[in-house]
Amino acid sequence: MVGSGWHSRGYLPHFEGGEVAQFVTFRLKDSLPGSVVERWRQELGRDGDAALRRRVEAYLDAGYGAALLREPRVASLVQNALLYYDGTRYRLAAWVVMPNHLHLLASPCGGYTLSGIMHSLKSYTASGVNNILGRKGAFWMEDYFDRYVRDFGHYERVIAYIENNPVKAKLCRRPEGWPFGSARFKQHR
Repeated sequence: MVGSGWHSRGYLPHFEGGEVAQFVTFRLKDSLPGSVVERWRQELGRDGDAALRRRVEAYLDAGYGAALLREPRVASLVQNALLYYDGTRYRLAAWVVMPNHLHLLASPCGGYTLSGIMHSLKSYTASGVNNILGRKGAFWMEDYFDRYVRDFGHYERVIAYIENNPVKAKLCRRPEGWPFGSARFKQHR
């Protein structure tokens, strides 16, 4: 079990902050080639983290790769898995399942770590999706990006970013028009 503070499983640092709200993004294995990211890192240099994030976001929003989450049965499985442990392992504030990636804003509940939650969620959904599609092999990229939420203003901006992601990617006109996100659920409450 990972304790509090910073740690790394791969190339990304992660923050375990207990019950602190975390903005998490993870993506499909084929959504963004590592060679592209590495080329961008070299182009941007050491101080290009914000520019790199913007490039990655734009690339993901373009829907590259097989975009297996575009398939409604697959997106539904992932969304239902997210909702299943809401309130027991984490408190889910916002989410969106995009064609090749997923964003969520959640706070781990006591006794659960973000890394444990991500491992369980990614493992379960990968197995389920592979079963639905009759395929084998890696589904998700091994790592994920997380950012802890600093204050209420940041919290609100993250929710707006997540829920507007399908609009920005031109998948729908309004956030609640996308069937695999929290904006639609909020509309139907």
